Amino acid sequence: MPEANGTQVAAFTAQIIQEVSKAIVGKTDILHKMMAAFLSSGHILLEDYPGLAKTLLANSFASVLGLSFHRIQFTPDLLPGDITGGYYFDKGQDKFVLRKGPIFANFVLADEINRASPRTQSALLEAMQEHQVTVEGETLKLPEPFFVIATQNPIEYEGTFPLPEAQLDRFMMKLSLGYPTPAEEKEIIHRRRVRKEDDQHLQSLVTASDLLAMQRQIEEVFVDDDLEEYIVAMVGKTRAHRQVAVGSSPRGTLALLKLSRAWAAIHGRNYVLPDDVKTFVKPALHHRLILNPDLWSVPQAADRILTEIVQSVPVPVIQDAKP
Repeated sequence: MPEANGTQVAAFTAQIIQEVSKAIVGKTDILHKMMAAFLSSGHILLEDYPGLAKTLLANSFASVLGLSFHRIQFTPDLLPGDITGGYYFDKGQDKFVLRKGPIFANFVLADEINRASPRTQSALLEAMQEHQVTVEGETLKLPEPFFVIATQNPIEYEGTFPLPEAQLDRFMMKLSLGYPTPAEEKEIIHRRRVRKEDDQHLQSLVTASDLLAMQRQIEEVFVDDDLEEYIVAMVGKTRAHRQVAVGSSPRGTLALLKLSRAWAAIHGRNYVLPDDVKTFVKPALHHRLILNPDLWSVPQAADRILTEIVQSVPVPVIQDAKP
């Protein structure tokens, strides 16, 4: 694939989404937002109920993007070494040999991440932020591109270890698939009946190097100075809101910038509009807010606060063209 531009990113994204949709029924908006995260080199937290195709979704994207894929089932007895790997003594070679753990893949699914101990969860921190791991004192680079999709069940708390703020902050965005509509569920049944097997075989459309080229192109998408101030003002409001104990970190500010650029490119533009920013306020900031204790049990409280913030920040007027 030649060096991508905005139009090529949009065309390739459309092809990728079309191919993934052969395995995933509906959820087009979610698929596009996930693609924006991949183009922004970001990690995703999927919070949803069991059986809603989270594993299938991750595996499908990895297949279509031509990336290596590993799934790690997080359990209370999982150890950090089970993720990163370690050295073992090979009698045949008469020396210690590195056995790489499942973290050494382009695309890693951390399933039910909140079931593992904080010590094991922390093994992901270095990998997610630095794209490297330390095994017995040796620093090892992870393959590029590198993505983590972590899942957790929103209603099961017994025997779980909630992710600390430091780890939540490393996810570029948090999404929820939700249940399929009746029409979508009927289509799921129909496809399975026609296919006569559980697995849908998908075609690999790009390679890891292609995706890296598209990621570089995202960095060239223009962002007006007024839009930068708009993003900063939006995040600043989360820190000043009377119902928020702790607002978003600067990492949330950068996430909004990166996702907005990717969203513009996905839609064939080389410049960002205010609507691009608005699209990702909730996915990028929701999980970074710590609300006041009296709101912890109030459903959708964070979403309501973010809606108020979006409505309260003046929208800059941006011309539909790159200067």
